[in-house]
Amino acid sequence: PELECPFCGEAAGRQLEAHVRARHGRLLGAAKNCISFSDTENVEQLYECPICGLTCTDIQILEEHVDLHLEEHSFPEDRSSGDLELAQRLQTEEDKQQRLEEEKREKEEFRKLQRQYGLDSSGGYKQQFLNNMEREVNRGRMQPFEYHKRKADMMESLAFGIDDGKTKTSGITEVLCKYYQHENKDVRRVWLSAGVDHFHSSLGDKGWGCGYRNFQMLLSSLLRNSLYNDCLRDTALIPSIPKIQSMIEDAWKEGFDPHGASHFNNRLRGSKAWIGACEIYSLLTSLRIKCQIIDFHKPTGPMGTHPRLFEWILRYYSTDSEGAAKVVCTSRPPIYLQHQGHSRTIVGIEEKKNKTLCLLLFDPGCPSQEMQKLLKLSSDGTSLRLLRKFMGNLKDKQYQIVAVDGVLTLEEKTARCLASRVLTSEKIP
Repeated sequence: PELECPFCGEAAGRQLEAHVRARHGRLLGAAKNCISFSDTENVEQLYECPICGLTCTDIQILEEHVDLHLEEHSFPEDRSSGDLELAQRLQTEEDKQQRLEEEKREKEEFRKLQRQYGLDSSGGYKQQFLNNMEREVNRGRMQPFEYHKRKADMMESLAFGIDDGKTKTSGITEVLCKYYQHENKDVRRVWLSAGVDHFHSSLGDKGWGCGYRNFQMLLSSLLRNSLYNDCLRDTALIPSIPKIQSMIEDAWKEGFDPHGASHFNNRLRGSKAWIGACEIYSLLTSLRIKCQIIDFHKPTGPMGTHPRLFEWILRYYSTDSEGAAKVVCTSRPPIYLQHQGHSRTIVGIEEKKNKTLCLLLFDPGCPSQEMQKLLKLSSDGTSLRLLRKFMGNLKDKQYQIVAVDGVLTLEEKTARCLASRVLTSEKIP
């Protein structure tokens, strides 16, 4: 029979091999097996696919089979390239979306931190005071005439920069001194700060004002001590919170703690910004009051406790004490105590008969209605639970204290101002 080319169908006869090699040599060379030309006399001719080696008995079936091969391999690079581009585009879009979501989360976390620390430009003491009073009126818990009276009092207080004294409780340390002399048989010795007034948060600073209130407590004691008269001659009365903010800004302008100042963008007034030990140190030092920051940066006892903190405070109060008096009413100012999220004022320390130590703390979060109970201490001392903190009660990871110890000369103040540019606290190992 007449032989036909399996690729083009052209009749080639006995010249089929030469025809395929001449016309279709590229396909032939790529094939695993070549078409067999040896059996040309056989009536039932077999045709072998030059691409995959499949044997066919019909040339048309072979042609269709080869056409499928050609269709499959016509655009491999283009399709592969298109798939790659699509995959890359999808990956790029996914990465972009992930970045946008991450940026959104970071911004939201940053806004939360700003709100938490009062740096979100939502107003300061004055605005919060007015907002909270309006809320009280709307809820029927404050009469309109009381709102207007309290607003007028607040505006006058802010105008003069003087605290209105409405959150103050005086005379507690004096009552404690008398109480320990006659009661509390389980106490071996107790040391108390010089007289301290308690100040608690008001409608204007609730949730963020603890640092300012503790400064007011510390200042109330310093104003009673003639040693600090010269330093505090311009601060005869307890300043309001906005005034304290201005005083800290003035300390920054003098050059104290520029790193800390930059954290607040050099501005506290009109904000609800939290302050801590560094701001208290800068303010006191700017007033020529000698103080130091002590950093208890890790627990030093079992169960996350801080025995070194208690021991340091005991030394602070007992160093100048002589004799064996059970109650020692010292001339020492109270101590500012800072930990994550809150600060308090240490006004004394008890030593129990079993040698355990217990701090006495004024907490600005405790309202005056509760603190005034201490002015009428019963013999069982139940109200002392408001003040007492044993070692197991103070288990935050880190504590800082600011302790006052005298007056600075102008030269010493200047030196400390320069040193505060790399302000560091003394760390207890």
